[in-house]
Amino acid sequence: MATHALQDTTVLTRRSLRHIARSPDTIITTAVTPIALMLLFVYVLGGAIDVGSGSYIDYMLPGILLITIASGIAYTAYRLFMDLQSGIFERFQSMPIARPSALWAHVLTSLVANMASLVVVIAVALLMGFRTSTSILGWLAVAGVLILFTLALTWVAVIAGLGAKTVDGASAFSYPLIFLPFISSAFVSTDTMPAPVAWFADNQPVTAIVNSIRAIFTGQPVGADIWIALAWCVGILAVAYLFATRLYRRKIR
Repeated sequence: MATHALQDTTVLTRRSLRHIARSPDTIITTAVTPIALMLLFVYVLGGAIDVGSGSYIDYMLPGILLITIASGIAYTAYRLFMDLQSGIFERFQSMPIARPSALWAHVLTSLVANMASLVVVIAVALLMGFRTSTSILGWLAVAGVLILFTLALTWVAVIAGLGAKTVDGASAFSYPLIFLPFISSAFVSTDTMPAPVAWFADNQPVTAIVNSIRAIFTGQPVGADIWIALAWCVGILAVAYLFATRLYRRKIR
């Protein structure tokens, strides 16, 4: 049964990835906004922001990477919504296909597409002067955190795609997620914020994730931030997965 579900998921994931390959503008569009923000903050606003002795692009890149993911998962909700509207899920139910496979195909496609967008953004950051002293293991640790964060937000996107009534509603949920890094330590220290805003910034998931990635990139001790970041990601992932699968079963019943 597990082998059958894995084979079905592989086939359906290939189908979704072919759609991405035929329209690479999805990856390009996802990367455009974060790249534009990097250009704006580094070359226009960065000179007025004090981040110590390091360069500003080194400071801000972790937040930009999270914005890239938040932008990309909107397309997951959109693609899932369009599949529901086209009736393809009903056709899948009439075939000997494991039920969760269609859902997992969208999730895995989201993971691959978002990783490709992140590679584009990091490549541009390197051209703009981003440098890191981290090792290969450090890069793998950053990749692991970003993958976990992508999976968590992707399952949130699945909920939006399954529950939306319109195409605009399917992707509109991502706007608050894109905005969240701006109220965190992604672009400025939380010490510069008014007390209520600083409290929110210090206790929301993005700050712990940004601080962890920034520490890894700069070779500094990560401390408790990494455990807080992982707890947030795993918690969001678990809750979103349970809610999404329950909603999916209700949809295809």
